[in-house]
Amino acid sequence: MTHPVLTTIDLGPPPWPTLDPFLFCVHHLDHYPAGDERMAPKAALDGRNLGMDFAGKDGWRMYHGREVPGFPKHPHRGFETITLARRGFIDHSDSMGATARFGQGDVQWMTAGKGVEHCEMFPLVRQDQSNTGELFQLWLNLPRASKMVRPYFTMFWAPQVPRLRMTDAQDRTVEVVAVAGALEGAREAPKPPPDSWASDPKNHVAIWTISLSAGARWTLPGSAPGLNRVLYAFEGGEVEVAGKALRAPQAAQLRSEAEIGLVAGDAEVQLLMLQGRPINEPVVQHGPFVMNTRGEIRQAILDYQAGHFGDWPWGKADPVHPRTSGRFAIHADGRREEPG
Repeated sequence: MTHPVLTTIDLGPPPWPTLDPFLFCVHHLDHYPAGDERMAPKAALDGRNLGMDFAGKDGWRMYHGREVPGFPKHPHRGFETITLARRGFIDHSDSMGATARFGQGDVQWMTAGKGVEHCEMFPLVRQDQSNTGELFQLWLNLPRASKMVRPYFTMFWAPQVPRLRMTDAQDRTVEVVAVAGALEGAREAPKPPPDSWASDPKNHVAIWTISLSAGARWTLPGSAPGLNRVLYAFEGGEVEVAGKALRAPQAAQLRSEAEIGLVAGDAEVQLLMLQGRPINEPVVQHGPFVMNTRGEIRQAILDYQAGHFGDWPWGKADPVHPRTSGRFAIHADGRREEPG
């Protein structure tokens, strides 16, 4: 019988390799300093390539931000962005008229569909201490039939996201956070957007983070056959995956139907699992646009240049909310929500 670990790969700097239906996986970890009155870094920015700062100088990056770190206004078409905000805060604004501040375990899921502009800024709200930020951003493809659906924005607040935590007699802990996909023993995850590939249970899309303390054991349950399933060891030490050693930063492609034993080594290890039934359609990508043909990419560029990705009501390309704002979301229809 085929071993449940099909292949392993060393992970370089993100973005990391993905398999259909996922297009993109990036892990951002930035140990930002205290923020100033603008929520910008309370530090000199000399020597940084502002507007394109990905070097990691002093353990943090400005990305495309010039004052507040982050990603000012930019477009997307033809896929979904899923942002897991593990630490720190993200200020979101978009051309649907939606806006939010989220973080500390919240998840934002946005269907770009026929076209949307958004920004994701990382306000440094603490003035008297450091502002570590950590997030995953995933791109989940849309099938041809859903490429041009209306954009959609939703929030999964941290209290809504299922968590399964187990502790054995030796105080070794396992914690699994299920952003998408059913996890036995945990409550049901929030529903993905209606046009998402993940909204059909037959596609078995799963997005889980798994934390194993030193020496902890857990069995990754099997799923349906024929899925793409990748396990990323992104932080910490070594983990045995069905008897094969995986050391962060490495990834393993797994047989989706197999139950797979995980055993952490002598240090804690952090894992991300991405799983889903492949869409099996042509993928043509040009920057922030993902379609099925080159002609559709050309049309996306023309539509964006013609202003067909919605109005931008925010006055500037990199808006942030006041320091005193808590976590919240205002949807395009004006509906406001907050965690819990």
